[in-house]
Amino acid sequence: MTASGRTVSAVLSEARRRFTEAGIADPATDARLLVAGLLGLSATEMLTRANEALAGDKIAVIDAAIERRLQHEPVHRILGEREFYGLPLLLSAGTLEPRPDTEILVDVMLPYLRSLASSGADLHILDIGTGTGAICLALLSELPQAKGIGSDISSDALATAKANAARNGLQGRFEALRSIWFENIEGRFHAIVSNPPYIASKVVHDLAPEVTKFDPVAALDGGPDGLDAYRAIAKDAARFLRPDGIVGLEIGYDQRDDVTAVFEAAGFQRLASVKDYGQNDRVLLFALNV
Repeated sequence: MTASGRTVSAVLSEARRRFTEAGIADPATDARLLVAGLLGLSATEMLTRANEALAGDKIAVIDAAIERRLQHEPVHRILGEREFYGLPLLLSAGTLEPRPDTEILVDVMLPYLRSLASSGADLHILDIGTGTGAICLALLSELPQAKGIGSDISSDALATAKANAARNGLQGRFEALRSIWFENIEGRFHAIVSNPPYIASKVVHDLAPEVTKFDPVAALDGGPDGLDAYRAIAKDAARFLRPDGIVGLEIGYDQRDDVTAVFEAAGFQRLASVKDYGQNDRVLLFALNV
């Protein structure tokens, strides 16, 4: 395939210019991630190969991807994958794109689970609404003595989570299971985790088009007050949690007190409340009252 004459640097500059003119929030980062991802180049290679001329077919792929980003499709959706807690994860139409703030839930869970593992326990984890499998797979990657179930109502999400487990060598310790909340769940777990839908129905459509046009509504809409999922989890979690187990949840920025009240009414006590990188409340941990 003959070179087009356009270099890596020129293509990157063009993408950055077009994103800037279109009002993309972070045009430089999006341009770099998109071009580097499509070319399979590291950050260092983007510099060392900046003057390399690209073949016409590669230019066409990049130009098409730029057009998709200009229609608000997120960069990682275009690339088809995103890294989460060091794991490369495939994305699909039925999955929420995992965000960096969700990594905080993994960070908060790990010390508790490592403490349980130190006593010789074979850990069992349940991830409700697993999507890509991000939370469960991240925990399994850090806890070699753990096994996990990722449940979801979406067959597309479950297929994606299963593929991500295989991609990261975790398929032997991960099970993808179709279930509405606890409907098809059996056994007791050391940890129940979830990043459930928590956006109030009336404001879902006010979110950025990158979210509303490309993330599945079922993973966003938390009912009239955004708390439906938390009520469903709190209602039955005690029956599936070991006495020494914990529940870890991602929450909306203004939901700490409301979610805490829901779980306290169901017989839980709050162990921790942790903020995200923007200093918003983001993660809650609960244990059974004893």
